[in-house]
Amino acid sequence: MTMNYVRRGTGKPLLLLHGLGSSLKVWDLIMDELATQRDVIAVDLPGFGQSPALLGEVSIPTLADAVTDFLTQHQLLGIDAVGNSMGARLVLELARRGQVVGAVVSLDPGGFWQGWQVAYFYQSVRLSAQLSRLIQPILPPLVSNPVSRTVLFAQFSAHPWTIPAQVALHEFREFLPTPSFTKLLDSLAHGPLQQGASLGSIPNLVIGWGRQDRICPPSQSELALKLFPDAQLHWFSNCGHVPQLDVPAETVALILAVTDGCYEPQSQLPPATQASAVTENVLIGLGVGVLLVGLLLTFGIKR
Repeated sequence: MTMNYVRRGTGKPLLLLHGLGSSLKVWDLIMDELATQRDVIAVDLPGFGQSPALLGEVSIPTLADAVTDFLTQHQLLGIDAVGNSMGARLVLELARRGQVVGAVVSLDPGGFWQGWQVAYFYQSVRLSAQLSRLIQPILPPLVSNPVSRTVLFAQFSAHPWTIPAQVALHEFREFLPTPSFTKLLDSLAHGPLQQGASLGSIPNLVIGWGRQDRICPPSQSELALKLFPDAQLHWFSNCGHVPQLDVPAETVALILAVTDGCYEPQSQLPPATQASAVTENVLIGLGVGVLLVGLLLTFGIKR
């Protein structure tokens, strides 16, 4: 499988996989730091960034097949792997298959929603992509302003005003309802559920989760740990759905510790359920509200 990628640094190889509607540029804030100690390979998954789309089905299984082919082609089977969001679910699938990746860091993985959360995920992400398409002509000034950048990025970040404008611009340039995006979004929400792995089959796995994740609420970590009993759970404070943007230094530290085999679980780790249902619903309501305001503002600008 031909995929666009960048490779930087020296040392133990490390694979970075982005989320839905993103590209390898989402790792820009941490790639140079990782490259001081790792041979970092960040890829554009098929149909995103500068990589050609898959023919036919676009799903976690077909993306996993494509990544496995890429790793085989470049003699990288067994590489340590990091993913975020959809890419985080993808690295879990690769780990579950066995003999494809080594140590795994899964940052805010999708695929563990249940009940009403399925519709919330599908509709909120779909509306976000439609909003992104509408604002493309006026995107540079919007992301340059901290206030409008905060409104646009509030669904994904706990403190979007701190995200560099150029990084936000790259993300919104990619976050569009393309055919690959639409197929994959439908598959993620309505396709087969994420399968788990048996205890002892993935010896070095850490799932990182932002406490303020408004795409995949923190309570979903309970199901993730049930399906992947080998996983250690790492909580990011003051962090939304994309830790490499919200807490880049902590994300680098976590990745290096896990892939060095020296990660120490957080002490006195509170259970996911400690975040009350009321708090979670408030966060989700805020995300939906931001989307609605953004759409209204955009239609107002268009008119």
